[in-house]
Amino acid sequence: MHQDSKIVRRVSKQIMVGAVPVGGDAPIAVQSMTNTNTLDVAATVAQIRRLEVAGADIVRVSVPSMDAAEAFGKIRSQVDVPLVSDIHFDYKIALKVAALGVDCLRINPGNIGSPDRVRAVVSACKDQGIPIRIGVNAGSLGKDLMRKYKEPNASAMIESALRNIEMLDAENFDQFKLSLKASDIFMTIEAYQRIASQIDQPLHLGITEAGALRSGTVKSAAGLGFLLMAGIGDTIRVSLAADPVEEVKVGFDLLKSLHLRSKGIHFVACPSCSRQNFDVISTVNELERRVEDITTPLDVAIIGCIVNGPGEAKEADIGLTGATPNNLIYRDGAPSQKVTNEHLIDDLEAMIRRRVAEKIAAEATENVELTSN
Repeated sequence: MHQDSKIVRRVSKQIMVGAVPVGGDAPIAVQSMTNTNTLDVAATVAQIRRLEVAGADIVRVSVPSMDAAEAFGKIRSQVDVPLVSDIHFDYKIALKVAALGVDCLRINPGNIGSPDRVRAVVSACKDQGIPIRIGVNAGSLGKDLMRKYKEPNASAMIESALRNIEMLDAENFDQFKLSLKASDIFMTIEAYQRIASQIDQPLHLGITEAGALRSGTVKSAAGLGFLLMAGIGDTIRVSLAADPVEEVKVGFDLLKSLHLRSKGIHFVACPSCSRQNFDVISTVNELERRVEDITTPLDVAIIGCIVNGPGEAKEADIGLTGATPNNLIYRDGAPSQKVTNEHLIDDLEAMIRRRVAEKIAAEATENVELTSN
């Protein structure tokens, strides 16, 4: 029931990472990265499957050795989500995973080696239809750039990016996206703002090494939120020292808050106070846990009292307002039923699942009608 986003996205070229479009008018893709040992195929596959369930559009896997490349091939055959391989220095690893079905290579052409080696990697990408992500990181800039700029900054990051882009341009290769990540929010924002007006390739956003779950979420939301509201960004990764599944959850929550993606339940909940007629915090946390499997977009408001409750509830698909003696549930803006605290969470979950089933059925009917016409 919310107003459409007022964000006007930067116009960018669209590339394909497997079956996922990145850039252009495609939805902003949410990515994460495995933190298992790539040589442990079973553990890595299990983690990728958990990321798929959480909704990850793309998953990155580090491939630091030829043995890891062999393991990557086994991993690739067991999962469906598009996979990006993270490769540095050894161009032979890039060639190996290209032959094993990787969907995107994350490299810096500048650290792959000689022009012949860059040419070999680009040629393989052309043959296999594989895009490249140029990944510039403030913590790993070239020694000559550090001598020139004395310290990491946006200008050094941009110069590094343009050098790498020139290498791909020399091979007439335009199937690439770019990231310019720093752990400093302001440096990251400046770098992306400046490069956004210089190239038309898709931009992969991230605040690198953002921190632990809570602090990293706040830091990423501040930096990425600023850029996304400015229309910059075609795919994001929230880098957290936490379970990678949390990165996906935070990524979608960030996009949902800006009305840039709609996936799963969007909760509006009050922080609670002494006016509450039920335990708002435990209700929201338990309900959120129970409906994590739902991917259909739905707005749910959980408000503890009658001060703000009716107004928020009327704007949601399903809304709960605390009241005495019984709480009141709204459906599509109108009062629907009264519920007691005893069965509050069960009743809400049941209503949410019924509403989701109805939406799915309505969409299926609409699709059939469109097809028949």
